[in-house]
Amino acid sequence: MSTFITGACGFVGLALAEHWLGAGEEVVGYDVQALPASASERFRALPGRYVHVRGNVCDAGALDRALGQHRPSRVVSLAAVTAGARRERGDPASIAQVNVAGAWNVLAAAAAHRVARVVHVSSGSAYGHSGRASARLHETDTPLQPEALYGITKHAAEAGALRLADLYGLDVRVARLGTCFGPWEADTGVRDTLSAPLQALHLAASGEAVVLPRDSRRDWLYVRDAAAGLAALAQAPVLHHSVYNVAAGFEWSMSAWCAYLQQAFPTADWRVAVDGEDANIDYYAPYDRASMDIGRLCADTGFVPRYDLPAAADDYLAWFRAQNAAQRSAP
Repeated sequence: MSTFITGACGFVGLALAEHWLGAGEEVVGYDVQALPASASERFRALPGRYVHVRGNVCDAGALDRALGQHRPSRVVSLAAVTAGARRERGDPASIAQVNVAGAWNVLAAAAAHRVARVVHVSSGSAYGHSGRASARLHETDTPLQPEALYGITKHAAEAGALRLADLYGLDVRVARLGTCFGPWEADTGVRDTLSAPLQALHLAASGEAVVLPRDSRRDWLYVRDAAAGLAALAQAPVLHHSVYNVAAGFEWSMSAWCAYLQQAFPTADWRVAVDGEDANIDYYAPYDRASMDIGRLCADTGFVPRYDLPAAADDYLAWFRAQNAAQRSAP
């Protein structure tokens, strides 16, 4: 059984491909960018088979040809521009072109080639202003009140995806993804909002002090759990809902993350900024979004998140060291 992943060179796409390749499956990755060399090397060591196709989801013809050639049984639609305020001001149309029109192109091509299931990946950002309250964010009970263009386009795309599912007779499941961090995350040119854990890791590894604007507490989603949750939705024989939160099930603070970094990098230091001091970590919002309820996902798929903070820290730091060692030994 093969899976077609759009946005395959994003870090969630790479983690999802790695997850399925580790299980011996075939993955077709579709992205405007070439597969990173480190990912290519890792994928070759896994029992599954990976094929990479260069293409843009905004090019409906190219997308249709790729799906027609590879005939996947399922599609995970991940291609997105994770926009920050600068891109919102400077090029808002490009955000909508990828996040909305591109996503709908994926659905049209999937329907044309009789794909068994599409997992359309949305975002917890679609909850927007509702995340300022303390109640857990629920798929149907929580109003969608997106604030930034990323969340606004994600809201529009998922609403359109469900409408097109009805029109095409296509099995589409929307996955509202929590805030991810972990292996493969990088500045790809379409991800403006690098996670706070990654920002802190880079500073600690370089010996620079981490200065937090506040001690944020979030349900940070480790990317290996994100991959497992998306795979569970793609593979479940029976699903009872159209929309699912894919989130961590754990909460932890940035101060706790920084404590792990300090153990890993003894020269590292961190603090919360005092009055008048500039922070060097960007949370991209003045509040900590409420946690997302994953009861529906767990009940319907048997998904159980594995990576609480200790497990995530151990795995991520080991991966980070291995990546750095490989880069140093490369010719």
